[in-house]
Amino acid sequence: MSRAPFSLSPDLKRLRDEGYFVQIIGGFLVMHEVPYADASRRIRRASIVSPLQLAADIAQAPTPHTVHWTGDYPCKEDGSPIEQIRHQSQVVDLGHGLVAKHGFSSKPPEGYRDYHHKMTTYASVIAGPAAALQPGVSAMTFITPDDEETSVFNYTETASDRVGIGVLTQRLEEERVAIIGLGGTGSYVLDLIAKTPVREIRLFDDDRFLQHNAFRAPGAPSIDELREATCKVDYLAGIYSRMHRGISAHAAKLDASNLRLLDGATFAFVCMDAGKAKQAIMEKLVAMDAGFIDVGMGLQLSGGSLGGILRVTASVPGLRGAMAKVPLDGGGEDDLYATNIQVADLNALNAALAVVKWKKLRGFYRDLEKELHFLYTTDGNSLVNQEQPSAKAA
Repeated sequence: MSRAPFSLSPDLKRLRDEGYFVQIIGGFLVMHEVPYADASRRIRRASIVSPLQLAADIAQAPTPHTVHWTGDYPCKEDGSPIEQIRHQSQVVDLGHGLVAKHGFSSKPPEGYRDYHHKMTTYASVIAGPAAALQPGVSAMTFITPDDEETSVFNYTETASDRVGIGVLTQRLEEERVAIIGLGGTGSYVLDLIAKTPVREIRLFDDDRFLQHNAFRAPGAPSIDELREATCKVDYLAGIYSRMHRGISAHAAKLDASNLRLLDGATFAFVCMDAGKAKQAIMEKLVAMDAGFIDVGMGLQLSGGSLGGILRVTASVPGLRGAMAKVPLDGGGEDDLYATNIQVADLNALNAALAVVKWKKLRGFYRDLEKELHFLYTTDGNSLVNQEQPSAKAA
């Protein structure tokens, strides 16, 4: 929850000034303690929940015009349902501890001017019969909420809740993610992970952000930024910290001497060349009982075009068998035979496949085959699962 929209948006501020108990929870505007009459003509209280449209934490015109309701169906003075707002009745878990039982729809011909207009209109319709049965009862309770900032984002995340997946997004909140290697694929992993509410993102890479990196990473650095030759982790942390509060940059190459920097991580994306350092990192993650995903790309120039394979290999506690598929020999600057052909679109695809797999592991996406190792072949556009839990679970 954030105070910012209430100080920046006159309509939201007016709701509080008039005594309504309103909060921003996730991507919703919630009006608590709205009185209503139930079918037995008893006075009860529940919450009106509206999706919230923000731009730079400033409330915009309300869309949609509908709202959710957390109580039983509100009734008139005689105990009959208020039909004028009926829309749908089903239990919906909105996430953030909000569970709606009903949805209401009431739209003025000109639409709602702002959120004060919208929320007070619904509150008036719902609370009117309650006030008739018990004079003086009101949604204006003058309760002042404690809006301590708890979000990992610098501004309210409204994307998940507006499409009804807030409860799924919450499954990612306790994750502490390490991204090891911020080259082409690793930088795109960061781009995707920074848009999730994970508690922490640790970046590891000792290289500098040079001109060739600009053509393999998200965004578009200026020539002045390239002249600074900043460490990759510092450059990228500077960008994504504008959105996510939990990013820390470690301009270091992980090896046996500093693996303690991984302590406390719950998951890692390993986006680095093969070699002894990778093996030590994997062993450390296993010892920590942390899950990880290793990515790889092998492209070759042949016959005047590029072809090759993208790889995603997952390892989680109790299911470590796929680790045998991770290449550990060669790689790095000392390997004279290694090729390092990378193209931004395939870097982005490799990263997206890895992040989708992580979200499957965390229950965000449905996972029918529970694959732990799969390959995407560019020339045939084929995606093949090669390792599943039943095949090898160490």
